[in-house]
Amino acid sequence: MATRGLPLLIEVGLLIYAIVDCIQTPVPRNLPKWAWLVVIIVLPLFGSIAWLLLGRPDRRAGSVPWPATGTAGYPEYERPGRTGRSLAPDDDPEFLAGLAARREDESRLAAWEENLRRREEELRQEGSPGASGTTPPDDAAPEGPARQ
Repeated sequence: MATRGLPLLIEVGLLIYAIVDCIQTPVPRNLPKWAWLVVIIVLPLFGSIAWLLLGRPDRRAGSVPWPATGTAGYPEYERPGRTGRSLAPDDDPEFLAGLAARREDESRLAAWEENLRRREEELRQEGSPGASGTTPPDDAAPEGPARQ
């Protein structure tokens, strides 16, 4: 008794699969999408089988469902143009060069801050009672001609 409904269940499952697959397919073969939907719905069993055999796009072994690039369809370790395995950050020359540049920037910043602290201290000492004013910092731009 339980097997009487099995063919109907298979047919309904195939119908639903064919409808969903047809809707999600960008460009079907042999007929426009709307015609395939009509065939699948009007002739559920034969339409679904026809869709699977004649309507689905050709999915060859090398094709991929996303926009193809020069490396699409290959596993990462077999991609063309790769010179070898990927490098760890401490083995990558570009990464190490970036670290050296960053270290240089940080040392330049530390020297600039030390110079600024030294000049501020000199200005404080000159600003003590008896000093005759303040001097401009070393990197101050010279004043241009006076405007009229």
